[in-house]
Amino acid sequence: MSPSETAPPPVEVRLRDLTPPADSVEVVARVVALERREVTRRSDGSRRPLLSGLLSDGTASVRFTWWDPPREGVERGTVLRAVGAEVRAFRGRPELTFGWRTRIAPASEAELPRLTGEELPVRKLRALSANEEGFRVEVRVVRVTARTVSVGEERRVVHEGLLADRSGALAFSSWSDFGLADGETVRVLGGYVGTFRGQPRLVLDERASVTRIPAGDLPPPAEILRAAPQAIASIEDDGGGPSVTAEGIVVGLLPPSGLVYRCPTCRRSVTGGICRVHGQVDGQADLRARIVLDDGTGALTVNAGRAETEALWGVSLAEARARLRELPDPSVLEEQLLETLLGRRLRVRGAGRKDDFGITLDPETIEPVDIDLDAAANELSARLGTGAR
Repeated sequence: MSPSETAPPPVEVRLRDLTPPADSVEVVARVVALERREVTRRSDGSRRPLLSGLLSDGTASVRFTWWDPPREGVERGTVLRAVGAEVRAFRGRPELTFGWRTRIAPASEAELPRLTGEELPVRKLRALSANEEGFRVEVRVVRVTARTVSVGEERRVVHEGLLADRSGALAFSSWSDFGLADGETVRVLGGYVGTFRGQPRLVLDERASVTRIPAGDLPPPAEILRAAPQAIASIEDDGGGPSVTAEGIVVGLLPPSGLVYRCPTCRRSVTGGICRVHGQVDGQADLRARIVLDDGTGALTVNAGRAETEALWGVSLAEARARLRELPDPSVLEEQLLETLLGRRLRVRGAGRKDDFGITLDPETIEPVDIDLDAAANELSARLGTGAR
């Protein structure tokens, strides 16, 4: 082959700029998900190793397939440089294939693309979906708190909270301390959308950047927190959300409610002195109410903690324990709690998640709502077509 016929060298491209088909590209990206398996060759029935997963460079996430990967394996979080990769289309999206002609080697964090705010599109929170990245958002910090978590053998601080714009709200987790404060308005870039309990969540790590900006059209915190109640059927259709408001009638309680005992380590409910994670423990007394709320379109469960339960019941933890000493049957306390709550109208705001049992809401606020009996009677009569009397 003459020099003029030599194939051109691979061109380094960002993942968002991949255009199939292409026979030889060069990319630098981080492995964010991977799975190793074997496939059977049709030709001779032998087994061939295969590694597949997701790559990210901050501009996009792209699936990859790596035939005959190294035996020593590849770990999540590794930054790779792949030279001579093929780009193919799969279900309308580009996908990378690493074959025998592809040269792959570890790369450093510094080799990942440097992103600027001007080159990333502005997105609305409600339009973001899982595994998405390569965008910037301009948002209001509704709330933020820090907590310490265990990551393997390491203890790390994660900052969690809620962001909002005119389109809606989105939970976030930040593994770096950007000094965020409740109520301020910021521009965020370099984050990506993960999931937690089935709900999307903006994740910020060391590659993200946060800049303070004027409030502009961003809603004030009070407006966000005073959102009108949604129909429970609508909340269920949406699969819950990081900040939803529902209003309905208390129609029941789910066990365990009332006086419960929790593991001192993980705070899970203890049954017979046994924690399902830590075994035999000395349970710590607590109050809770698993309230079933119905608004006529559907029902959801509200997990009220001690403070909310005491406020709704009018009975403190100390008083509940004193009652139990007089009549040592926890089910009696649950019945007394149900008698107090049954038929009351409540407005609840918090994070909702959907599972096989429907929507469960972890409340930030629970407010009793006075019922106008005359108006309720007139509404019921109108629905029945009889007119008010």
